[in-house]
Amino acid sequence: MTRPLPVWGARLSAAAAALLCALAILYADLARAQGSVNLYSSRHYDTDEKLYSGFEEATGIKVNRIEASADELIERIRNEGRNSPADILITVDAGRLWRAEEAGIFAPVESAVLDSRIPAHLRHPDNLWFAFSQRSRMIFYAKDRVANPPLTYEALTDPAYKGLVCTRSSSSTYMLSLLASIIAHDGEDAARDWAAGVYANRARDPEGNDTDQLLAIASGQCDIAVVNSYYFARTLRGGVKDLTGDALANIGWIFPNQPGPGSDGRGAHMNISGAGMVKNAPNPENAVKFLEYLSSDKAQEYFAGGNDEFPAVEGVPLPAEVAKLGEFKKDTLNLAALGEFQRMAQQIYDEVGYK
Repeated sequence: MTRPLPVWGARLSAAAAALLCALAILYADLARAQGSVNLYSSRHYDTDEKLYSGFEEATGIKVNRIEASADELIERIRNEGRNSPADILITVDAGRLWRAEEAGIFAPVESAVLDSRIPAHLRHPDNLWFAFSQRSRMIFYAKDRVANPPLTYEALTDPAYKGLVCTRSSSSTYMLSLLASIIAHDGEDAARDWAAGVYANRARDPEGNDTDQLLAIASGQCDIAVVNSYYFARTLRGGVKDLTGDALANIGWIFPNQPGPGSDGRGAHMNISGAGMVKNAPNPENAVKFLEYLSSDKAQEYFAGGNDEFPAVEGVPLPAEVAKLGEFKKDTLNLAALGEFQRMAQQIYDEVGYK
């Protein structure tokens, strides 16, 4: 005969059931956490969907992401502190990666895969971040108005180009990183002379983004401009409506500082898109797996192709429009230097009155 439980037993049974239910929920939450990776990304390209779905299919790890500007994401991670859900921060420009580094939000990553796949100059010396795509800071010019275009960054200061040069403002992270590279190679005094010389040759006050510099060449506002490679690659696939046909055909391009007469031959200045693991990452193992995945050939094609950039891993096929730019020598300066000299670069621009 079945006997009813005594009252205390019924209460214990109910408590045990509640505990088991709570534990089940807890373990389910832990399982979900172990099966996910949380990205904070300032990238927003269509091909990134393929990038994330490819990782999910290859690993079974779910990708969660929040997208905002780099500065907003860095500040958010700082404010969230130890409770931040972020595993990975993805952003563009070595200067922004340096800001994240300065904010103390990255943790070093030990990975034989990343060490072998990502060249040493494209990762932080302590493996706080890694580059996964590259872009070159190039010189563009109007073919019908410039018979002898500048072949080096230094040549942009030549008085022969007075009144011809367009650039972005000195507060642009791309301009800061370019000047930081000049500081790293040639020193503070040479960098100051360069900034003053380029500004003296301005066709107009610095303004706009890189597409605006190309449009300024097409409209005749200036004859020479300094622009990131992916902006022009975008025009080659018809991404800028006012830069087509004859207007586009009249724009020539230079990868600066190639080996040859009048050049130090160090190669064209390169910048990056990159990522690092957040120091309070709740899913550090999955974070490392994601970073390693980004160095795979297929992910490199997606990562670079999404913004018409150069892959970080040698031998990965180039996006079609990027390949049209031709082969060139890249500057192999360790890009951590671009962060190291950011403040000095801004100070120099301010000193010479570069707007």
